[in-house]
Amino acid sequence: MLTRQTLLPGRHVWQLALLMVVATLLSGCGINNIPTYDEQVKSAWSQVENQYQRRADLVPNLVETVKGFAAQEQETLTAVVEARSKATSIQIDASSLDDPQKLQQFQQAQKQLSGALSRLMAVSERYPELKSNQNFLALQSQLEGTENRIAVARRDFIQAVERYNTEIRTFPGRLWRSLLYSDMPLRENFEATSDNADQAPQVEF
Repeated sequence: MLTRQTLLPGRHVWQLALLMVVATLLSGCGINNIPTYDEQVKSAWSQVENQYQRRADLVPNLVETVKGFAAQEQETLTAVVEARSKATSIQIDASSLDDPQKLQQFQQAQKQLSGALSRLMAVSERYPELKSNQNFLALQSQLEGTENRIAVARRDFIQAVERYNTEIRTFPGRLWRSLLYSDMPLRENFEATSDNADQAPQVEF
C-alpha cells in the first residue's frame, strides 16, 4: 500500500524537473543577458583604463630620455609631466560609468596628455642624436603599440556599451529590465573629444 511518505520522493523529482525546465526556458529567453552584458561593459572599461595606464607608465622614462638630449625644452617637458599627473588622477570605477560628467573629465584629461606627447615627439625632430638613441627608439615603439592598444580597447568598450544599451531598450530585454533589473541604467559611451579621436595619434620621428 502506497503511503504519503512513499509518494513524496516522486513529487520532489517532478518539482525539480519542472524547476529545471523553467530555468532553461528563462535562460533561453535572455533573462541573463542584461547582467552578462553589463559585466562585459565593466570588463571592457577595465581594459581601456589598463591601456591608458600603460601609456602613463611610459611617460617618465620618455621625459627623462628627452631631457638627456634636450634639457632646454623645459616647457614641453613640464607640460607632459603635468598632463600625465592630471590624467592619472582621474579614475573611473565601474560604478561611475553612467556618470557623463566624470567620463568627459576622464576623456579630456587623456586628450591633454595625447596633445602634450605629440608636442614632445615634435621636439625630437630638432635633435638628431635623440632620434637615433636606442632607448628613445624603444620607447617610441612601445608608445606606438600602446596607442594602438588604446584604440582597440576603446572600440571594444564602445561595442560593449552598444550591446548592453540595445538589450535593455529592445524586447525582451526591456521587459526583463522592468521586472528584474530596474536599477540598471543606460550606460554612457566613450565619445570623441576631438577630430579623429577614434584614431591613434601619429607619432613621427
